[in-house]
Amino acid sequence: MSGLVLKLAPKERVLVNGAVIENGDRRSRLSIVTPDANILRLRDAIRPDEANTPVRRVCYAAQLILTGDMDPEEDRLPMLRRIEELSQVFTDPDSRAVLAEATDSLLSDNHYRCLKALRTLLPREERLMAIRPS
Repeated sequence: MSGLVLKLAPKERVLVNGAVIENGDRRSRLSIVTPDANILRLRDAIRPDEANTPVRRVCYAAQLILTGDMDPEEDRLPMLRRIEELSQVFTDPDSRAVLAEATDSLLSDNHYRCLKALRTLLPREERLMAIRPS
């Protein structure tokens, strides 16, 4: 993740390699030059109680790997299984491409890209859940 530029709003928080950093009173811009830094905007983070759908649970697991709360080696196979389970529901070409990107990212230890890809499925899942028969 070299060359990442974060534009932070006043008082916005970001997690960088396990440390929570809070911006000051004005907008600012940070350049992350360390490759493979683990970064997560806390406004984008999924809280444990929000991991209540299949896609949200997989995103939450990817987030835990990204933040260092889960071991990437130990949790690679369970994550691959979860992504495979999603592929049983999301069968359209766009979703398949997203799941392939998430899988490739996971296998290459790019957990940020994996999470980013999986998050694109959240609106699709919401639409599917909204039309669910009662």
